[in-house]
Amino acid sequence: MKHTCTLVTTALAGCLMVTAAAEARVLIQNKGSDTLVNVAQAWAEAYREVNSDVAVAVTGGGSGTGIAALINGTVDIANASRAMKSKEVDLAKSNGQEPIQHIVGYDALAVYLHADNPAESLLISDIAEIYGEDGETVSWDQLGLEVPGCQGQEIVVVGRQNNSGTYAYFRQAVLGDRRDYKMGSLDMHGSKDVVDLVEKTPCAIGYSGLAYATDHVKLACLSQDGADCVMPSVESASDGSYPIARPLFMYTNGEPTGEIKAYLDWILSDEGQCIIRDKGYAAVRDVECG
Repeated sequence: MKHTCTLVTTALAGCLMVTAAAEARVLIQNKGSDTLVNVAQAWAEAYREVNSDVAVAVTGGGSGTGIAALINGTVDIANASRAMKSKEVDLAKSNGQEPIQHIVGYDALAVYLHADNPAESLLISDIAEIYGEDGETVSWDQLGLEVPGCQGQEIVVVGRQNNSGTYAYFRQAVLGDRRDYKMGSLDMHGSKDVVDLVEKTPCAIGYSGLAYATDHVKLACLSQDGADCVMPSVESASDGSYPIARPLFMYTNGEPTGEIKAYLDWILSDEGQCIIRDKGYAAVRDVECG
């Protein structure tokens, strides 16, 4: 009996130690942008080595999903590839939240073509006519192109669902505030889905973050107002020469404190900024990476 009691006592002590350790571990909930999800996961994994007492749980779902969670007070950090709208900020404040914006990097929003598409460059105005409501460009031959394997040369328009920050930013930057998307596009749930579909579809055009580029698709060189075309790259996003480069955001409820502040400070440190560069985005400042 004494032996049994000792075992029970030992087991109970062990359980109490595990419980105490679990209680000591801080969990940061991080949700939102599909564009940022890969780098957010990379940050979370690397941060385990920086502070093993902090765990960062990362989920995607789109910028709108992350912002909604921030408004409802169910997330510590919301990732977004667009700025919060004024009505979202007002709603957050009415719910007792105080959204604070943090720029954590920059992205060149790339326009993807099938590898066999012969286009050397595209005008932003041409892309607007492909994607925009009442746009007159529906076939590649209207742009003086003949795409091998594209039967009838009809353009397959690939985009994102409307809860995506990429969807919202592309609309603003390419179509303009007063123009909506045309009907009939294939709206994909994730950034990778856009690139995968364009890779397999000769007639297709799509837009997605530069970090999702592969060797199996072509990146369009973009020109605005007749200027020389610029390729999407970390460098052209950093210096602003690429016409549809954008900031990437993290939002917190109020000025961050404690472990959330420490995590964001680390993201903006050289170590954190080198990780975002490694993932194909531009850092918020010049950093020396090994």
